[in-house]
Amino acid sequence: MSDGLTHLNSSGEANMVDVTGRDVTVREAVASGKVKLSSEVVALLRDGTTPKGDVLSTARIAGIMAAKKTSELIPLCHPIAINKISIELAITDTGVDISSHVITSDRTGVEMEALTAVSVAGLTIIDMIKALDPSAEISAIHVDSKSGGKNGDWKRK
Repeated sequence: MSDGLTHLNSSGEANMVDVTGRDVTVREAVASGKVKLSSEVVALLRDGTTPKGDVLSTARIAGIMAAKKTSELIPLCHPIAINKISIELAITDTGVDISSHVITSDRTGVEMEALTAVSVAGLTIIDMIKALDPSAEISAIHVDSKSGGKNGDWKRK
């Protein structure tokens, strides 16, 4: 009944995958996304004059915190030790580009942690500027690359 879906047991019920038999290897994932903002808010970010303070530093910390809590937010994710996470935020003419890079030495990958970091960093940006730009939006969140584990390396084309 599961048709090869690893998060279902033989009865078709949601189930956390048993990774006990997998090797502990270094695993990395990079994810990215965008927050589209008005030109007025972009100008405020560049000047560092947003009313709620340092938007990018706050978003960076929020993304790091979120990555560490991914297994509490996504029901079937394994709690794993994150060895390193970095979040880059770049102001562009149309908003903010966000990228996260997560590394672990564990039995399962960190793609969900990288995606969660980007998502929450984007949500934090929107929270801090929503009064200035109610049309702000998060877009294009995706995994850019992953490495390690039994499936090896993968990179978005």
